[in-house]
Amino acid sequence: MILSVNNINKSFGTDVIIKDATFNIEDHEKAAIVGINGAGKSTLLKMIVGEEPVDSGLVTFTRGKTVGYLAQQQNLSSGKNIYDELLEVKQFVIDMEKELRELESLMGSTKGEELDALLNKYNSLNQKFEMANGYAYKSEIVGVLKGLGFSEEDFSLNVNTLSGGQKTRVALGKILLSNPDIILLDEPTNHLDMESIAWLENYLLNYTGAVVLVSHDRYFLDKIVSKVIEIDQGVVTVFSGNYTDYASKKAILRNMKLKEYLNQQREIKHQEAVITKLKQFNREKSIKRAESREKMLDKIDVIEKPTELDDKMKIKLEPEVVSGNDVLSVEGLTKSFDDVTLFKNINLDIKRGERVALIGNNGTGKTTILRLLNGLIPADSGTITLGSKVEIGYYDQEHHVLDPDKTLFEEISDAYPDLNNTKIRNTLAAFLFTGDDVFKYIRDLSGGERGRVSLAKLMLSNANFLILDEPTNHLDIVSKEILENALNSYTGTVLYVSHDRYFINTTATRIVELTNKTTVNYIGNYDYYIEKKDILTKAAVDEALKNDPTLLNKATVTVNTTSSNNNNSNSKEEWKQSREEQNRLKKAKNELKKVEAKIEELEEKVKKIDEEYANPEIASNTGKLMELHKEKTSIEADLSNLYDRWEILSESI
Repeated sequence: MILSVNNINKSFGTDVIIKDATFNIEDHEKAAIVGINGAGKSTLLKMIVGEEPVDSGLVTFTRGKTVGYLAQQQNLSSGKNIYDELLEVKQFVIDMEKELRELESLMGSTKGEELDALLNKYNSLNQKFEMANGYAYKSEIVGVLKGLGFSEEDFSLNVNTLSGGQKTRVALGKILLSNPDIILLDEPTNHLDMESIAWLENYLLNYTGAVVLVSHDRYFLDKIVSKVIEIDQGVVTVFSGNYTDYASKKAILRNMKLKEYLNQQREIKHQEAVITKLKQFNREKSIKRAESREKMLDKIDVIEKPTELDDKMKIKLEPEVVSGNDVLSVEGLTKSFDDVTLFKNINLDIKRGERVALIGNNGTGKTTILRLLNGLIPADSGTITLGSKVEIGYYDQEHHVLDPDKTLFEEISDAYPDLNNTKIRNTLAAFLFTGDDVFKYIRDLSGGERGRVSLAKLMLSNANFLILDEPTNHLDIVSKEILENALNSYTGTVLYVSHDRYFINTTATRIVELTNKTTVNYIGNYDYYIEKKDILTKAAVDEALKNDPTLLNKATVTVNTTSSNNNNSNSKEEWKQSREEQNRLKKAKNELKKVEAKIEELEEKVKKIDEEYANPEIASNTGKLMELHKEKTSIEADLSNLYDRWEILSESI
């Protein structure tokens, strides 16, 4: 055991944050702390490392063990560049290296017993140097920096000039390089792109020390942790397994608790009714029995009602108008800023009902594509065509669609002037803004609160094509799950950018990866993308390189040209098969659309024939009736074949 937390308590005024929390962290164990926003996760980490005092209880680390802690916000201040800042962590290795060189110099001019003593000292120090990865510490620093998303050009940047997110990544790099016995990380993935998150995942999985994480990234937690520490209304409960195991067990326990609560409430009401009845009898014996039952009720340990899963945000997304089948068509889209080309000749088609996730590393142009689709910036070249009756609802991660000088109430009422006060208040209440909250100014809201206002406006819009830029940012896990359910129930079309892989895996029907200035299409969720990524992305990039060598940078070309011919051939074959599958699906969907139209046409004809049958003027016209019967029989035979074809096409799609 490396960490012991025993009966710790923490309150701020009358708000109880943590009550009687007890848990242990074993050597090499990976654990997560989870709970809704404001549950006390960050406070718990601060109490563990001593940055926040406990009201009572005890936090104990095993003697001699080292601790690394990454807070959400970093006030890192240094006149050094990024590389030298991380190099500082390896100062003890640099000192050993310097001493080894000095010993080598001394040994060259020393003989006899003095030389033997120097040799012994040298061998001992060299062993420590090797154990500290002394011969590869520079490569280790470069590996960590690149893994966390810094390019070699970034290494020389002054730390004081960095953004808050970059400083957090530098601080995380220093902690990883210092190799403590236990690492405590508060939202370490907040400022990382998907590639860097995957790198950190692998790093922590293979880390020999213990790790305690606070994170809203459920995919990240699923990959790493084997224990989940939940904070729910101040109560701390420990679950074994990863996040998915925890969520499953939590649902079962909650249902059991709810049944216990309902059964107890039923019994309490029954006893209260019996007591009332006994007292009404107004007999000494009955009154004594009533008093006896009242004493029993007083001794009952009343079960608290479990919190509802949907007692947080309430989102219901439903389009007012059904769009055409072709929702969006993008051809030859190109965009550059100054001399930097983000993407070139991108083609993209989205059909009604699809939920498409646009993914890629930071800086590849994902948000730019969304802004182009919304007409907020012009394209350099290419066309963007919206389908019939398509109405866009846009969620902007920076919330530029909100006016900072308006109150919440004004923001909704000005956008939807037909809504009455009650409807506006009810809508805001569904997103947790009640009472005087509705008169807060947008500028005074937190990032999470602004996100909820944007989602409220989106819900009211009745749009049939949602374009969302990082919709899960600032949402706690419960709110993310509520949004996932809303999107999965949505009958319109969705295109979104997100770094939340669990969210993507749960909601996406298709993934479009923006990489090397081009796009790669994956018909499936995030797990499918991971399975096919190395094959399909490489093949698509090779194809793009063949057609236009200027699309790719030298580093990418080098990586691709060093691959074996055999692997290259296999990659292209799999990519070709994927393209063929996409074409087959497209043809099948087009045929299905035609079949549905033909069915509708023939069903209308049958309806008209039935109406003619009912016409009294031809009821006695045997010839006309026979003609109608023959026509209807023929149409019904055609319909039967069309129904069969429709079923086959639906199954294949």
